[in-house]
Amino acid sequence: MKKDFTLLVLMLLSGISYAQQDAQYTQYMYNTVVVNPAYAGSRQAMSVFALHRTQWVGLEGAPVTNTFSLHTPLRNTNLGLGLSIVNDKIGPSTENNIAVDFSYTIPMSDKYKLSFGLNASADLLNVDYSKLTFYNSGDPRFQNNIDNKFSPNIGIGVYIHSDNTYFGLSAPNILETKHFDGAANNNASSFIETQRIHYYFIAGHIFDLNEDVKFKPSMLAKMVQGAPLQVDLSGNFLINQKFTAGLSYRWSAAVSGLVGFQIDDSWFVGYSYDFETTKLANYNSGSHELFLRYELFKKNNRIISPRFF
Repeated sequence: MKKDFTLLVLMLLSGISYAQQDAQYTQYMYNTVVVNPAYAGSRQAMSVFALHRTQWVGLEGAPVTNTFSLHTPLRNTNLGLGLSIVNDKIGPSTENNIAVDFSYTIPMSDKYKLSFGLNASADLLNVDYSKLTFYNSGDPRFQNNIDNKFSPNIGIGVYIHSDNTYFGLSAPNILETKHFDGAANNNASSFIETQRIHYYFIAGHIFDLNEDVKFKPSMLAKMVQGAPLQVDLSGNFLINQKFTAGLSYRWSAAVSGLVGFQIDDSWFVGYSYDFETTKLANYNSGSHELFLRYELFKKNNRIISPRFF
């Protein structure tokens, strides 16, 4: 039986929200362009990526996230271009974010490259208050729905990478935009949500254990005002250039199992399952994440060994 999520949603939507607001991903190492625009074009191929995440299954109104991204290097230039679309649902709210990513890459040495990234995004927020259960049905703050509330934003990032190592620092939304509660009177300072700046740090390295097995530890750290530092630590093995398996730990939150399969030079599919380590585990049966990546390679410049990040 589904548990009532209404109270939590009301807590998230009432007043000013200081909690983590960006969509959460377990397989962040394959979805980097969504959090760092400097990643655009870094795979030296046109990369098309789609992800579906169902969080806290069994908890009514729990987050459901769908992500689509496309990015590519521009031929004979140091530029990269990308497009990301994120649809995030939680309780009565649906948020759609569309971002265009630009990157510029310069060589640092024979091995390392440095990329700078910039994105421009548009956010559309919808809130249907009729999906909530009210203790005070006459509360004026919840009489009028929010329909396609538009908020523009910009983001920045840097990304240092070689064939087997990467580091990145980014802030995909640097404007603290406010979604205004239109039902409030002119003297009120009530906002449904204030978009806080999220800072991301990513890092990873590939170790060649032998000819058939590679190991990649990676991490993602996310920081935002008013919320605890969130750290994801992951370890994946790549076996025979085809099969990927590993574990991930979200600090004080969840333990995850990850698997992936390189079908051919173009197609890669992956799945992860999160098991909550908090008391929230008593009210849900975990989180599922499934993604599919397709890449178009140049005919005379095919990537023989699939990129691990």
